[in-house]
Amino acid sequence: MSLRAAGPPGQEPTKPKTRILATGNDAVRLLEHLYQHGADRTPGPRVQALRQIVVQSYHHDAAGHLRWRTAETEGGPGLPPSSRAVVSPYDTSARYARHGHIISWKGFSAHLTETCAPDSPNVITDVATTAATTHDSKVLPGIHTRLARRGLLPAEHLVDSGHTCLPHLEQATREHKVTVTGPLPGNPTRQHRRGEGFARDEFHIDDDREQVTCPRGQVSAGRHGPCPTSSSTAAPLIVARFTKSQCRPCPARAQCTSTADSARTVGFPPRELRDLQLRVLTEQQTPEWKARYAVRSAVEGTVNEFVHGHGMRRCRYRGQGKAHIQHVLTVITVNIERLSGLSPTEETPTPRRPTAFQGYLDQREIPRLKSWRTLGS
Repeated sequence: MSLRAAGPPGQEPTKPKTRILATGNDAVRLLEHLYQHGADRTPGPRVQALRQIVVQSYHHDAAGHLRWRTAETEGGPGLPPSSRAVVSPYDTSARYARHGHIISWKGFSAHLTETCAPDSPNVITDVATTAATTHDSKVLPGIHTRLARRGLLPAEHLVDSGHTCLPHLEQATREHKVTVTGPLPGNPTRQHRRGEGFARDEFHIDDDREQVTCPRGQVSAGRHGPCPTSSSTAAPLIVARFTKSQCRPCPARAQCTSTADSARTVGFPPRELRDLQLRVLTEQQTPEWKARYAVRSAVEGTVNEFVHGHGMRRCRYRGQGKAHIQHVLTVITVNIERLSGLSPTEETPTPRRPTAFQGYLDQREIPRLKSWRTLGS
């Protein structure tokens, strides 16, 4: 047992902040040594991972002292986005993701597609493995491409709300003749969410004249777009602008904008996407749509089967590629279990065709073993 003399107040090695900074300084010195004495060699993956972890976890202040990165650090560089940050030294491709305020994890995401015909077992036809930070709607085009390659495209694809973005709904119909059914988010404007004021739907959009008329009769001064939005999964928007001279004297200005010295802008998708959005939003209010979409509830049981029956939330291998192999093998296992549970039919199964080697033996009149005849029959 060794003893260490106590240092000045605030410098105790047992304190978390002291340990964090001591670890960071040690890592920086190690990297400097490796780069200084290994300049003739390309740094290996472990050195590169250590460097990335140090850069995303620490920064130097104005005085040159090493500091711990936090999102609230004044004057600091802040934290890197989750799509780039290394969250595990054992698997540098794993990423951190969070759904809402409760569900969070580090690793990857698995997306399952299965049949839901009432008179047949539910067979999983596709599994996609993505980074945890990949948005669900980005996976849909790849799923349809793989299903089309295998000849397994459905006429209707039931998905959750994370996969229902307007551009991909339109793309599925145009490229694959697949109707994507899922809850589509409504009007995103502040007025619509609060249920007060003039929402986007109360503005008259004239695409032929490229004009937008507000509920008080004012015509927009101009518009531009369609422009891509900040979200890569959202539909491009056409933005119509009203001038301050139009909005300031309006007695209903408070119902349009919350800032006294600002004018209203209205963003809306192009006509074809807007018509699709209106049609889907209208359909999903009908009892027929709700009854048809209720069939999708069975997929939650499949997810539960994967998680609790096959441990799918724990990767047995490192890297997204090997994690995908684990998911594929799990899918094969589940499909075998489901298909093997079918009751045998009374009809005699169709005999299998003999193999080429068995045909060669028959042509040469070479006797085959009885086991071969059984396999060939």
